[in-house]
Amino acid sequence: MPIEFHGTTVIAIRRGNKAAIAGDGQVTLGPTVMKHTAVKVRKMRDGSVLAGFAGSTADAMTLFDKFDAKLDEHRGNITRAAVELAKDWRTDKILRRLEALLIVADKEHMFVISGSGDVIEPEEGIAAIGSGGPYALSAAKMLLRHTDLTARQVAEEALKAASEICIYTNDKITVEELV
Repeated sequence: MPIEFHGTTVIAIRRGNKAAIAGDGQVTLGPTVMKHTAVKVRKMRDGSVLAGFAGSTADAMTLFDKFDAKLDEHRGNITRAAVELAKDWRTDKILRRLEALLIVADKEHMFVISGSGDVIEPEEGIAAIGSGGPYALSAAKMLLRHTDLTARQVAEEALKAASEICIYTNDKITVEELV
């Protein structure tokens, strides 16, 4: 039986003209926690774009590099960069074997990008991926509806909630934000 990697929850929040992306730090190999402080989110394009990943780390790093190149190619247009990355990811013989999901966001747009060609822009300014994604998404929806917390605070609190439910998510949270 193959060993499965688990251990990622990443959430992105846009509220007003601010955006934040947060990721937990846990990496799990089978039944063992291998690392508690992995960093799964980063700023790109001189700090104007946020990105986070769920999936294989090596694959995600490759996709971060490809997305960054697409941002340069399309002069920072996150929509064009996301669509072009998804096209390449789906059609390229090597890229289509990569197993990861990306969330990318700037102050105006947010997308979930997959290797099957999906480029999904969530309607409520919230996107979550990974093992604890559904838990974080649910918490974030309620926090956005019923509080005045900032995008950063919502992302942090949603991940904390997910870490209390999902065994593949911890509370060692990294947050990046655009203000």
